[in-house]
Amino acid sequence: MITVQEYLGEKGCEADLAELICLIAEQAGPIRSAFISHQRYATSLNTSGEVQAEMDTWSDTHITTVLAHSGLVSLIASEEQEKVYECRNSTGRYSVVMDPLDGSSLIAVNLAVGTIVGIYEGRSVLRKGNEMKAALYLLYGPMTTLTLSVGSGVALFSQADDGRYLLMEDSITLPEGTIYGSGGERPKWTKKHTSFITALEAEGAKSRYSGSFVADFHQILRYGGLYAYPAAHGKPEGKLRLVFEAQPIGFLAEQAGGRISNGSSDLLDILPEEVHQKTPIYVGSRGIIERLEALPE
Repeated sequence: MITVQEYLGEKGCEADLAELICLIAEQAGPIRSAFISHQRYATSLNTSGEVQAEMDTWSDTHITTVLAHSGLVSLIASEEQEKVYECRNSTGRYSVVMDPLDGSSLIAVNLAVGTIVGIYEGRSVLRKGNEMKAALYLLYGPMTTLTLSVGSGVALFSQADDGRYLLMEDSITLPEGTIYGSGGERPKWTKKHTSFITALEAEGAKSRYSGSFVADFHQILRYGGLYAYPAAHGKPEGKLRLVFEAQPIGFLAEQAGGRISNGSSDLLDILPEEVHQKTPIYVGSRGIIERLEALPE
């Protein structure tokens, strides 16, 4: 079977970018091993005012330390850090954006969680998502998997017992599906979002939602459909972050033939104004997203 290193070589991936991707993927082992002893909540809040799980801060510190010492990265923007972390004395060509542990509150009930990463070339993290060099996520479920794009399609790898990532599927295509997941409180949904979800349900769409963005998107990638965390009455900006969550996942969706949108326009075309900027998110099958965007506000 093809390893992730062999895959990246076949794709013509630059050596330092391939090294960075593999280094990030290697952190799945330490992160997963830390689950048992880091299930409490920290006493701190993240930059969005949300209570941090102990694993949020542990995984953030762990990945930041590893990347800072790698010499491959100049800047790191993390959902768990207020400011962009500058890797001093590094001449690395890349800047990394990340959600170190998405869905961390689900660890205590043994549901799937993940790590989301986007990689840009150059010393800047406030970039359009379509400028990424690579995007990936690690999913910690019954298997540990790596979903990856270096701009030439999407590939899925599974971690073997010896730590190697072996190719399970290449050139993944996101189909037109019939499942959906939507966050937020239904009574607070906007009229447009409510009517659209109601229409999907009337057509037979089934709800599948765990509360882990990366896990919920993964099933959309495999089966098709829609993941949404919409704007709400009183929260027009939604909940999820453009830089750390929307853009890396959106890059992967587009590479698989899908789309990501804020309900009216492509999120990969938006230049972030600040690191922790929030946005409504709709990601999934291209046809479903195009139907949504055609609806009046």
